[in-house]
Amino acid sequence: MERGLKTIAKPRIVVIGGGTGLSVMLRGLKEKPLDITAIVTVADDGGSSGILRNELQIPPPGDIRNVLTALADVEPLLADMLNYRFSSGTGLAGHSLGNLMLAAMTDISGDFVTGIRELSRVLAVRGRVLPAAGQAIVLKAEMLDGTIVTGESMIPKARNAIKRVFIEPHNVEPLDEAVEALKEADAILIGPGSLYTSIIPNLLVPKLAQTIVESNAVKMFVCNVMTQPGETDGYSVSDHLAAVHAHVGHHLFDYVIVNNGEIPAQVQSKYAEKGAKAVHLDLEEVKRRGYEVIADRLVLFRTYLRHDAAKLSNHIYQLVESWMLRKR
Repeated sequence: MERGLKTIAKPRIVVIGGGTGLSVMLRGLKEKPLDITAIVTVADDGGSSGILRNELQIPPPGDIRNVLTALADVEPLLADMLNYRFSSGTGLAGHSLGNLMLAAMTDISGDFVTGIRELSRVLAVRGRVLPAAGQAIVLKAEMLDGTIVTGESMIPKARNAIKRVFIEPHNVEPLDEAVEALKEADAILIGPGSLYTSIIPNLLVPKLAQTIVESNAVKMFVCNVMTQPGETDGYSVSDHLAAVHAHVGHHLFDYVIVNNGEIPAQVQSKYAEKGAKAVHLDLEEVKRRGYEVIADRLVLFRTYLRHDAAKLSNHIYQLVESWMLRKR
């Protein structure tokens, strides 16, 4: 399947999101002949990222670190070191080594974006990693009962139904490089990740969503496998899509990639204890809303449920390849 694209330039794919799900997927995508740009949320305010954000006045490094590690061409031991989190030490406990390295590189180079670029070079990252904006943003949520919750890390903890999320400052400028990457993209991929706290915040940065709407690239949404307590309780696939549409005001995607594989009862039971359950694929409703659906068994279970990075990246690449061949 990949042979047809080797005679032309690598297709340019822009991946948007944050969190663990995005990193898992990128580990598969980096093995494909794709020119990857990852645009990553800067709304995180919890844990190590939140501390560094507040004390050093830099955008939160955690999601960026995860993506850099996923795309890095390094030995597994070095990847483990980047993700290593100190468990003791005054001022060190809770920090990951990768977050501290990114903070240091920011200080050395003079700004966050240059720091990411330099660390990417050191780690031999396959692709580009860009923050959605050059500064940290504050994420807020209006709940159905009218209350306002401030902070990305606090929104799921409120355990209240979310009406909408919004960012401050509302007029934050996206990076020129991010806008340009979207304009030049052959494919745009959004998700997987926390819907309201990792995915939608990127689309609230002015110009990013509008650039996606105006793009002629093939646009794909990778839906989460499980609901997230305090964020997407009871959500179906169409509910995820409706939330994006409500915030952006446009029909963004051509394709929706979803898991339709059965999740073992003991695994479902483990997640149910935390209030999570499998996202229901309401296929006819998704199709009625104008989306093409790619459904397959896309999950693996070890300690946690994760997307099968190899299978997921194969589906993504096949869609990109078909789109490119159609354009030729």
